[in-house]
Amino acid sequence: MPSHLLEGKTAIVTGASSGIGRAIAEHMGLAGAHVFLSGRTESSMVESKTLITQAGGQATVITADVRDVAQVRGLIASAVAETNRLDIMVNNAGLSYPASILEGEPEEWRSMLETNILALLVGCQAAVKAMRACQSEGHIVNISSVAAQRRNSGVYGSTKHAVNSISSTLRDELEEDTIRVTNVMPGAIATNFARNFDPEFVQTMAKMAGMEIELSKGDRLPPEALETLAGKMKSLLGNPNDVAKAVMYAVTQPIEVNIADIVVRPPKSMTVPH
Repeated sequence: MPSHLLEGKTAIVTGASSGIGRAIAEHMGLAGAHVFLSGRTESSMVESKTLITQAGGQATVITADVRDVAQVRGLIASAVAETNRLDIMVNNAGLSYPASILEGEPEEWRSMLETNILALLVGCQAAVKAMRACQSEGHIVNISSVAAQRRNSGVYGSTKHAVNSISSTLRDELEEDTIRVTNVMPGAIATNFARNFDPEFVQTMAKMAGMEIELSKGDRLPPEALETLAGKMKSLLGNPNDVAKAVMYAVTQPIEVNIADIVVRPPKSMTVPH
């Protein structure tokens, strides 16, 4: 249901074409924020924009590749140019290639480092400058992972350990500002995040939910399949809306409340490839 919790605020969400990012963007748009959805799949972001605008909200779609520093900075500049402010920056874009270190591909490592760490750093830096310029009571939300709670979580987990460190460091740097930093660590969530995993792993999960699906590495599950997974595997897979609700809780607190870290995970933990 539409609300007015974020009325008058400008929010940016990266990785908003699907999964957690899409859910966060829709929740913020329905709460009254002018939300800027950024991602690489325009069609799904347009669907989210339609949902938001039909409910009386405001949304802008900007296709971008966050691995390009100029595009990240341009995204923030576009939001400020259109609304004259920035209040919320959600650095959600991320990806995983779960191969072992011994068998991994350096270009896949580079993609994870540029998406999960560099883009987030650039987004944080540019967002703080924009928030300071408009003197907003701003909020930066960095989407990490429960993988950052394990020391042996592979290259992907290493990028999320970095996110946790960046969030904590930035929080210290902003103690004298009216800008808060929240670090969110989702567990296993029913999204297309696992598209780069071994197809056999994904197909096994689908079979546990009563579905027979043929997949190749990199294929995305259709939305209806994800809904079935989320509905039938609640003990093992969380819903993207659960993470979005946690983010909404953090960004709607008064400025004197500092929500540092949030873990959102299903009841049972699941051992996934590193």
